[in-house]
Amino acid sequence: MIDRLAKEGNPKAFHFAHPHVDGYDYSFSGLKTSFLYTLRDAVAGDPDFIEKNKADLCASLQATIVEILLDKLIRASKETGIRDIAAGGGVSANSGLRNGITEAGRRRGWRTFLPEFKFTTDNAAMIAMAGYFHYRNGEFASLDVSPVARLEDL
Repeated sequence: MIDRLAKEGNPKAFHFAHPHVDGYDYSFSGLKTSFLYTLRDAVAGDPDFIEKNKADLCASLQATIVEILLDKLIRASKETGIRDIAAGGGVSANSGLRNGITEAGRRRGWRTFLPEFKFTTDNAAMIAMAGYFHYRNGEFASLDVSPVARLEDL
């Protein structure tokens, strides 16, 4: 929804915080707070603010997120010398990010690899499919098993 509305809006209509985190990590906490305060303050003065500005809000939010991610990506490429850049998962469906990676790659001589849109599924869908096949094969865990995000040995 944000991606669709962003295509209709002005990405420079609103300015949101660009949180800075050391290294290649990133956090959107400051961005989310900045966005929330913008909405809170504007809605206090105009209850219809969000409806009137939703395309510009989406475009500005998306542009900020893409700027944050591209800043980290470009820095990582410069510092490591890596010039083959790939994106995957649900985030790779976002047109702003796809365009940003493609343009950054063109300007910097990267080989960029972006999946066809139909292959930009979220990890949750992949986990659900894995669960489906385990279920179908009668592979069940007891209720005393705790989920573990990372396994040392498979």
